[in-house]
Amino acid sequence: MLFNDFEKVTSKQWKNQIQYELKGADYNDTLVWESLEGIKVKPFYHNDEDSVTTGVSTQNSNFSIVQEIYVFDTEKSIAKANEVLKRGAESIRFIIPSNQINVVNIINQLQQQPKAVYLQLLFLDANVVEQINTEAAKLQFEVFVLIDPIHQLTFDGNFYKDGTSDFEALNKINQKANNINWLTVKATTYQNAGANMVQQIAYTLAHTNEYLNRIENFDKNITVEVAVGGNYFFEIAKLRAMRLSLNALAEAYATNITFHILAKPTHRNKTIYDYNVNMLRTTTECMSAVLGGADAVENLAYDTIFHKTNEFGDRISRNQLLILKEESYFDKVNNPADGAYYIESLTQQLAEKGLELFKDIEKNGGLISQLIEGTIQRKINEAATKEQELFNSGKEVLLGTNKYPNAQDKMSHDLELYPFVKQNPRKTLITPIIEKRLAEALEQERLAKE
Repeated sequence: MLFNDFEKVTSKQWKNQIQYELKGADYNDTLVWESLEGIKVKPFYHNDEDSVTTGVSTQNSNFSIVQEIYVFDTEKSIAKANEVLKRGAESIRFIIPSNQINVVNIINQLQQQPKAVYLQLLFLDANVVEQINTEAAKLQFEVFVLIDPIHQLTFDGNFYKDGTSDFEALNKINQKANNINWLTVKATTYQNAGANMVQQIAYTLAHTNEYLNRIENFDKNITVEVAVGGNYFFEIAKLRAMRLSLNALAEAYATNITFHILAKPTHRNKTIYDYNVNMLRTTTECMSAVLGGADAVENLAYDTIFHKTNEFGDRISRNQLLILKEESYFDKVNNPADGAYYIESLTQQLAEKGLELFKDIEKNGGLISQLIEGTIQRKINEAATKEQELFNSGKEVLLGTNKYPNAQDKMSHDLELYPFVKQNPRKTLITPIIEKRLAEALEQERLAKE
């Protein structure tokens, strides 16, 4: 009742007062700024102009904390999984590099009951997926088999075998895999390569649409893996807009398709100098992921871009999510962004722009055709270059790296092992090429030690 004692102030009155305070300076030039996506951000949002809600349903109370484990030694990986489940992880993502690894044995030896197990296969083998599907019928937890030949094409330049064979394998899997969630749209590469948010939404829609066109009678769950950047409110809106757009796409096919969003922080803005800053960046990125409605969140270790996996880095990254859930109560309220005029406005604009670009992609042959032609790569490169220019000029600020750099900072001893890292200028955002070369070097070092 307290607020009934105050007269309502319209947006027009606010603008008049702001214009008065500006003492002649232009309102639009001074206070309205434009994002990389072409969205004009106002200094304030009001219910008489921005009260439209998008109706995106997000279930924050159910979000799951995911821990990643690369399976090199099966017994060690099982032991690690059981340990991290005791220490706060709720779900496990196993990265399976070869079809020689007994995946069924791994999931059967989990002593703690996870919410879900994600099996990221770095190969495509319908027989392995069928074995997992058979075993999953006996389990009490959900199983996700992460398979995405189109991501393989975007990341490596080639399908697992070839386009025809890969989609034949997916159709075979679709006929038999009824106990698992198996189809994945891994959209992290788009963000990590420098695509803006409208492009990320459009490419994710086009990516999904390729599967819906090529897999017969698909009506199951699709896992969508998303990378979350540092633009806090925009990233919340991006995830909401992405879910809104994906639901609209599924409705167009008149199916029962649902979407499970697995989010993780981006590699793109992580620093190799003042690497403790990475903990701050991943914290806000995980916050955006949860508030944006991700079903599961996997954090990055602060030293992930230049160290192999280690217990300390994993523990810190897991504890960041535990603090958000257990101490900051991020799981207590569903749909927390509903009714926030700024976020609602961003959600609507991102969804509309993403849908418009998606239609253009489909009109010009679809995602795979444009990838083969190089159109998608060119568009992402243009967006990445524009972002890099803002970063170099200081207009785009990453605190501790390009705003107030410490000239005395030196790379760690580990990094000096890799000459190509030294060639990377301080003011260059991490790219998939640098990330991939670091990963290869670290993997060779790990194998040598094993």
